[in-house]
Amino acid sequence: MATDETEAGEDRSELAAAGQPAAEVLETRRGMFGVRGTGDTSGYGGLTKTIEFPSAVQPPFGGWWDSVHDRVGELLPNSSDVITKVVVHRGEITFHVARQHLPALVRHLRDDAQLRFEFCSSVSGVHYPADAGAELHVVYHLQSMTHNRRIRLEVSVPDADPHLPSVVPTYPTADWHERETWDMFGVIFDGHPALTRILMPDDWPGHPQRKDYPLGGIPVEYKGAAVAPPDQRRSYT
Repeated sequence: MATDETEAGEDRSELAAAGQPAAEVLETRRGMFGVRGTGDTSGYGGLTKTIEFPSAVQPPFGGWWDSVHDRVGELLPNSSDVITKVVVHRGEITFHVARQHLPALVRHLRDDAQLRFEFCSSVSGVHYPADAGAELHVVYHLQSMTHNRRIRLEVSVPDADPHLPSVVPTYPTADWHERETWDMFGVIFDGHPALTRILMPDDWPGHPQRKDYPLGGIPVEYKGAAVAPPDQRRSYT
C-alpha cells in the first residue's frame, strides 16, 4: 500500500512532467499483425496505432523520487553516464540505464541504507524493431521493502549485440526471470549461472515473443488441413 508521501510525490511528479517535451514517436502501425494489402481478415484493417516512448523529464521529479536520484548521483560520480534518461509516466518512474553500468548501479540500489531496493520482483523483455540500434529492451522492477518504494530500470541493447550483464549476483530472484527473457526475446545475460530455455524446448528455433517471429498457422488433423498465418490469409471483404 502506498504511503501518503509516495502518493504526494507521484502527484507532484505528474505535474512536473506536464511541461516536458513531446513523446518520441517510433512508428505508426496500421491494421493488425503487421499485415499489408488484403491479407488482414481480422476486421481491424482500418486500425491506426502510434508507437511512442514517453518523453524524458528533468529534476525535480517530486517527493522521494528526487532523493533516490540524488543519492545515486552521490554514490556514482559519473551518474549522467549511468542513468541516460528518466521517464515519469502514469505515476511511475523509470530510470534508463547504460548496460555496462547496470551491475554497479543495482549493487548500490540494494545495499545503500538510503535506497535499500532489496527485491527484484520482475525482469521482462520488450522488442521494438523500429528503435534502430536499441531494438531489445529489458525492464527491471525493484522494490524497497524497507522504505515501501518501487522503481523501474530499463536497459536497451541492439539486436546485433544482445548482451547484457546478469543481475543474478545481486538479485538471485532474477535467475528464472532472465532465463525467460532469453527464451522469449533472445537477450543474452552474461554471467548468468545457467542461461537455458525455461518455457520452450531446448531445441526450439527462435524467440517467440519477438515482433519478427513468424506467427505460423494451426495444423488440423482432418485430412492435413491447416489455418494459414494471419499475413497469408486472403480478404473476404
